[in-house]
Amino acid sequence: MSLADLITAYVPNPLPAYLTSYQRGVTPLSTPSEVGTAIALYLAIIFSLREFMRGRDPIKLNTLFQIHNVYLTLGSGLLLVLMVEEIVPIVWKRGLFYGICGNDSWTPKLEFYYIINYYIKYLELLDTVFLALKKKPLAFLHVFHHSATALLCYVQLNGRTSVSWVPIVLNLTVHVFMYYYYYATAGGRRIWWKKYLTSMQITQFIIDLFVVYYATTHLFLTRNPAYSYIASMIFPDLPGQPSCAGSKEAAIFGCSLLTSYLFLFIDFYFRTYKPASGKGKKVVANGNGYANGHAFKAQ
Repeated sequence: MSLADLITAYVPNPLPAYLTSYQRGVTPLSTPSEVGTAIALYLAIIFSLREFMRGRDPIKLNTLFQIHNVYLTLGSGLLLVLMVEEIVPIVWKRGLFYGICGNDSWTPKLEFYYIINYYIKYLELLDTVFLALKKKPLAFLHVFHHSATALLCYVQLNGRTSVSWVPIVLNLTVHVFMYYYYYATAGGRRIWWKKYLTSMQITQFIIDLFVVYYATTHLFLTRNPAYSYIASMIFPDLPGQPSCAGSKEAAIFGCSLLTSYLFLFIDFYFRTYKPASGKGKKVVANGNGYANGHAFKAQ
């Protein structure tokens, strides 16, 4: 019995269809106005809290912060296992290309997991609330990444891009380590591998971009009649590969945003871990994930 079947066996009543399958306008947070309002509310709250905390002592809330991070660590790990359990048989039977491009690779179970992952992105916005209450700097990378990633998940759900599982699986893997790090350091532990979290994040985006650029390029080329005609004329015996599933708009948005993430994280890495020019000193991130005002945190 798979983990998904085991969990389902202990759920007495099935969830409503609009929660297990993505239905525009019916599933919560499935319209542009809802998503825009949620992101605008997030920005308004965190910057209002920052102003409210001026002149006041920081509020630590360590216990709540640890509970928040335990939940995200375990939730990310569970969702990761469920997604891998669904993806591996597809790739094993039909190959990696079909796994990232095939229409049938967008399975009902994966769609449900994508919805859960999407909602987790809104829960992660609480990270910034904790930072504001602790009077930590609201770095551009942190705020941009949190709000943009929620939007990215929304766009991919609407675009039904089968390659979505690649960045999500890698992201969940990073999150298991990252949120454990925040849980542990909030409890006073010193973690020696914090530098390697940023390296892991950068590696994640490099792999993401290699895969999504390949899928997007294939999507555009195979849907171009001129390309298909020329390819069939030059290589008449070469079996054609199907186009990658998903909308062009979602694919372009995903490529653009992930590219921006890569450059932002590389910039952050050099600002945080490389010696400052002319000073010969290394900028050291503290236990709360910050280094001289730059966000160590990334998802």
